[in-house]
Amino acid sequence: MKKFALALMSLCLVFVAACGSAGNNVANEGNKETVKEAANEETKTEEAKPVKLRIYAQYADDDTKLPYDYAVAELKKEMPNVELELEVQAQDDGQKLKTYAATGNLPDIFGAGLDIISTFKKSGNILELDQYVEQFGFKDKMQPSAMNTLVTDDGHTYAFPYAGNEFVLLYYNKELFEKNGVKVPTTYDELMTAVKTFNAAGITPLSLFAKEKWPTVSLFDMFVTRNEPQGIKKLDKGEASASDPAYKEAAEKIVELVQAGLLPKGATNLNYDQAAALFHQGKAAMFLNGQWEIAESTKHLGDKVGWMYFPGTDAANYEASKYAFSGGGGPGGYAVNPDTKDKELAAKVAAFLSLKYAEYKYTERGNPLVATKVDKAIVTEYPPMMQQLSDDIAKISSTTTFAWGLSDAKLKAAIEDASQSLMTGAYSAEQFIEDVNKAIPAAK
Repeated sequence: MKKFALALMSLCLVFVAACGSAGNNVANEGNKETVKEAANEETKTEEAKPVKLRIYAQYADDDTKLPYDYAVAELKKEMPNVELELEVQAQDDGQKLKTYAATGNLPDIFGAGLDIISTFKKSGNILELDQYVEQFGFKDKMQPSAMNTLVTDDGHTYAFPYAGNEFVLLYYNKELFEKNGVKVPTTYDELMTAVKTFNAAGITPLSLFAKEKWPTVSLFDMFVTRNEPQGIKKLDKGEASASDPAYKEAAEKIVELVQAGLLPKGATNLNYDQAAALFHQGKAAMFLNGQWEIAESTKHLGDKVGWMYFPGTDAANYEASKYAFSGGGGPGGYAVNPDTKDKELAAKVAAFLSLKYAEYKYTERGNPLVATKVDKAIVTEYPPMMQQLSDDIAKISSTTTFAWGLSDAKLKAAIEDASQSLMTGAYSAEQFIEDVNKAIPAAK
């Protein structure tokens, strides 16, 4: 009996010990969960801390304001703790941004084209984004045809793009042409006739915001592409001279037309708003801008506005060069300041904004020329001019670049200054050739 009692007591002790151990395990697990929950709450609190980021971005008209506002509203849903402090990008070919960089005052996020990327790479003022492209799976979100907007020649990414390949268009007021008996020009001679006829009627032939230099380079480039499809891009590569026939003739024709009254007085002092107002109000017969102008001009002029193929040297040249377009695409979009406090957060915001910016342009602005894929339905049908461009995309035989897509900083500065000077009528084609040739780089 004693032995039985002792055995029973031992069994009870083992049972009690086991229960105690199990209880401790449960308690420990409970403590672990409590600690884990506390850590998660602390992380959430950290994530929810308000963050203010400065951003320097385009915000000039509906084509830039509306997509930006949409992207910011979507960001507020996704990252409610992030507040963006917008500074509107100046229409100054990047001079203000370069000053910010030189004075250590760069915004956390800023719009950058290839010229800014090339300049800031050398000075260490732009963040290489390769790891974030990988981390966010951004490459998978790109349109295959627009990969040239994501990666630069050195194989790296410095900005999250939203714009695809874009084009320069020559817009015209159909009503003004019809009322004044002017044929839509297909040759230089017909363009000169149009200039003289409109001037006689007190109408500006071509409105141009030549205070900015890129439109003046684009006008020159359009003339060049009639005989040299690569246009200014060939100069940038060091594969052509400004004295070659296509470039020389382009400069000469512009001088002739400007001296005949092609542009409004003081064109080199006109910004976009002033030049666009002349066209939108029916005071100018033609207007040069990128395809992003389609929505704005349609809003103001309705079915009175169209865009024309650029005139050629003669009828045969017009047909042969009809689909040689000026403009194109290149790396650019939202870039990040390498000295921003939280690089990953700034990159995440920049990537998100670019995706939503493109989404709005595609679905709401009737613009198919975006860099990234959009899986939402189109809300706004293409305006007729965009439909015409969309139909022509497959026919485009060549593209060049915008001034901001030039990779050689010295050439870019020289051709911008020289092209702007051509718009005054007091600067000769010979002087243009001399000034540009000084800056052409060695063949790459």
